[in-house]
Amino acid sequence: MPYSKSDNSRLTRLFPIIGWLKTYTRQEFNSDLFAGIITAILLVPQGIAYAILAGLPPQLGLYASILPPVLYALLGTSRTLSVGPASIAAIMIAGALTAPEVAAMGNPVQSALILSAESGIILLLMAVLRMGGLVNFISHPVLTGFTSGASLLIIGNQLPHLFGLKTPSCGVDAACYGHYFSGFVPAALLIGLTALSLLIFFGKPLVAMLKNIGMQASLITAISKCGPLLTIIVTTLAVDYFDLTGHVTVVGQVPSGFPALNLDFSPIEKWYILLPYSGFITLIAYVESVAIAKVTANFRGEKIIPNQELIALGIANLTAAISGGMPVAGGFSRTMVNFSAGARTQMAMLIAAGILALAVIFFSPWFENIPKAALAAIILVAIIPLVKLSDIVHTWRYDRGDGIAEAATLLGVLLYGIEEGITLGIMLTLVSHLRKASHPHIAVVGRIPGTGHYRNIKRHNVETWPRLLLLRVDENITFANINYIEEFIKSELRRQPDIRHIILIFTSVSDIDSTALEVLENLNHSLQASKITLHISEAKGPVLDKLEKTDFLRQLKPGKVFFHTEDAVRELS
Repeated sequence: MPYSKSDNSRLTRLFPIIGWLKTYTRQEFNSDLFAGIITAILLVPQGIAYAILAGLPPQLGLYASILPPVLYALLGTSRTLSVGPASIAAIMIAGALTAPEVAAMGNPVQSALILSAESGIILLLMAVLRMGGLVNFISHPVLTGFTSGASLLIIGNQLPHLFGLKTPSCGVDAACYGHYFSGFVPAALLIGLTALSLLIFFGKPLVAMLKNIGMQASLITAISKCGPLLTIIVTTLAVDYFDLTGHVTVVGQVPSGFPALNLDFSPIEKWYILLPYSGFITLIAYVESVAIAKVTANFRGEKIIPNQELIALGIANLTAAISGGMPVAGGFSRTMVNFSAGARTQMAMLIAAGILALAVIFFSPWFENIPKAALAAIILVAIIPLVKLSDIVHTWRYDRGDGIAEAATLLGVLLYGIEEGITLGIMLTLVSHLRKASHPHIAVVGRIPGTGHYRNIKRHNVETWPRLLLLRVDENITFANINYIEEFIKSELRRQPDIRHIILIFTSVSDIDSTALEVLENLNHSLQASKITLHISEAKGPVLDKLEKTDFLRQLKPGKVFFHTEDAVRELS
C-alpha cells in the first residue's frame, strides 16, 4: 500500500522530532550546538550531585543523563526541556530507599532501577488511559508548597555535607549536638565555602560585570553557566594538590563506559513494596516536567501535548531502568540554562548527551576525587531559589483556601514526609474546591437606572421592586449546591415578605443536574402554594434543551422563561 499523509501525520504525532527536523536550519543548529555544550557542562556535576542526593552511586545520575534525554528528544513535544536527574525527584528517591521496608531488602541500586522501570510503566499506562490532563489536578499553590517544603528538606540534607559532617541523628538530645558539631572537618568546610563563593560569584555578580564591559549576551551566558564545572575542577584539584582524600569525603570510583543493558529487576516482591513510592515520584515528576515545559514553550508560542509527554517521559524512564540510571524528569535549572543558552530544538540535548557520553567513556577517573562538599554547594545554589515562602502570603491574600493548602503542604512535607505532604495538599485543595462549589455566589440584582444592565445591589446603585426578586446564580446548579441555593431563596423571602415573583437569572449556569432539578421542582411547588411565581431568564440553549425533556417547564406555569431579564421586569413589575 502507498504511504499516505495520514500515516505521516500519525508518525509525526508519535515522533515530534520529525516535524521540526523537516524545517531545521543551519542557524538553528549553530544555536543548538552552543546550548548543547553549555548544558553538557552542567550535566556532569548535577548528574553526580543528584545521584548522591538520592543515596546512590554517582554513575546512576550520569547514566540517567545520556540515553533518557535522547529518547525524550525523539518523543517529547517540548523543544527545550532538559530531561535527566532532578532535585525534587532525587529527595523522593532517597525517601523511598531509606524506608524501613525497602532498606531491609538491601541493594539500593536495584531498588532505584525498579523505581525507574515502575515510573516508566505507570506513565505509559496513564498515556493509554488518556490521563494527560492529570497535570491540572494539582493546583499551583500545592505544587509551590510541595516544592518549597522538599527544597527545605534538601537544604537540611546538604548542609552537613557542606560542613563535612555526617547527617545528624541526635533528635531532641541537646548534649548530642555538642559532640556532633565537634566532628566537623575544617578542610571540608573550606572547600564547601569556596565552592559556594564561586557559584554565587558566577551568578548575578559576574553577569553584571560582564554586562558593564559590553560583552555579548551569548558569551555572558556561556561564561556564567561554567560556574558549576569550574567549581568542580578547582575543588577537585585542591583535594589532589593538598592530598585531602583522607580528610574530605569524595565521590569515589566511577566506572568508565556504560553498563550492559539489563531487564532483570527481580525479586518481584520488591516491585510491590516500591510501587506506592513509584506512584508519587511519577506524579510529581510528570507534573513538574509539564509545568517547566509550558514555561519555556509559552515564551515562543509553542504547544505542549500532555498525553504525548506521558509517552516521552515513560519511555525515558524505562530507558533509564535498562541502562542503569535513576528515575528522570524535567529539570528546572538545566532547562532554563538550555533555553537561555539559545536552544531552538531538542538537538541541543542530543548534543549535550553525546558530550556527556564521551566524558563517561574517557574521563570517569577524573570524577573520583570530586569533594562532596562542592557537590552540596551546587545543589544548594540550585535549590535555594525554589524556596518561595513569601508565595504563601501572596496566595493567602488572594484566596485563603489556596493559601491554607499551600502552607499545609509545606508543613506536611517538613513534619510528616514528602508523600504525606503532597497528599495533604491535594486533599485540602479538593475540600476547598468542593466548599466553593457548594457555596456558589448568588447576587440579588437590580437595574442600573436608564440602562438594561442588572447588577448586584450590594455593589451598585440600582432600581429594585418591592414585589419582584431577581437572583443571579453564578455557578452550575448541582447536587452539591442546590440546598444552599434553596436556603438562600427562602432567606430572602423571609427578609422580603411582599415578594410575589422570583426571577432566576441563568447567565452563568451551563448545567443543572438531575438532583438539582428535583429540588427546583419541589421548591416551585412550595412557592406556588405561597402564591409566589418562579420565572427563569437568560437560560443557555443546552440548559433549556435538558429542561424541555422534563416536565419542569410545564410545572413552572404560570411562571415563564424570558429571553432577557429586562423583558421579565417590564412584564412583571
